[in-house]
Amino acid sequence: MDKEREAEALRGKDDACWAQLQERVGYEFRQLELLVRALTHRSFVNEATQGKGAAAVAAVGGDNQRLEFLGDAVLGVIVSHELFRRDRQVQEGALSTRQAQIVCEPSLAAAARHIDLGKFLRLGRGEHDSGGRDKDSLLADAFEALLAAIYLDGGLDAAHAVVVAHLGNALADVRQGAAPEDYKSRLQTVIQRDKAVQPEYRIIGESGPAHAREFVAEVFVDSVSIGSGKGRSKKVAEQQAAQRALMKLEAAVDAGEHDSTSDLD
Repeated sequence: MDKEREAEALRGKDDACWAQLQERVGYEFRQLELLVRALTHRSFVNEATQGKGAAAVAAVGGDNQRLEFLGDAVLGVIVSHELFRRDRQVQEGALSTRQAQIVCEPSLAAAARHIDLGKFLRLGRGEHDSGGRDKDSLLADAFEALLAAIYLDGGLDAAHAVVVAHLGNALADVRQGAAPEDYKSRLQTVIQRDKAVQPEYRIIGESGPAHAREFVAEVFVDSVSIGSGKGRSKKVAEQQAAQRALMKLEAAVDAGEHDSTSDLD
């Protein structure tokens, strides 16, 4: 196999596939390699380059972790600006809560599913076989990486247009006062179904200047940590910790556990 064909094989998708995705996203890339990298999970890179030389690594390109990091920041700026612009009467605390609702993992995963992003992910065989194409965490990460790729390719205006197009309903819902899901109450119901205890929340860290603090919360059952979360308020951080704990428990049930809290013993 010549180098050009090898590179195409390692990319794992053809141009028609990427064209289909760009149509769904509503953005056409000038640098297609940015789109390819945004959809490349580390498991794909590890598997495709194992035991091969530098040429294979270069052909595959990197994974999407750095793009995910950038996309998180770009998303935060765009959503913050939209919330600030749409309702000038809302105070900082409420704006932070609304932002957390929009940029949370389930919200981003839903946006990713709307454009069938999972279909286009480049995954290693193990991740694929374990249902990686429909995991909230992978979909949310890929959506952020995709947003970063658009930002690098077309600038902030292009990224802004994509966010409004695909998270517009979420932005409208929080403005209309749609109640956020109460993950803490849901978690307490699940825990107390099997155990005569209540989840305990602890703030284990905080950082940032006084006007923009970020809190880290952890939720415990019987002194065992079952989830952690971050937020611009303690309440938001605790809700995210509860949400992640629920995801862990639901994953255990999906894996065949009869007792949703059995893995906490």
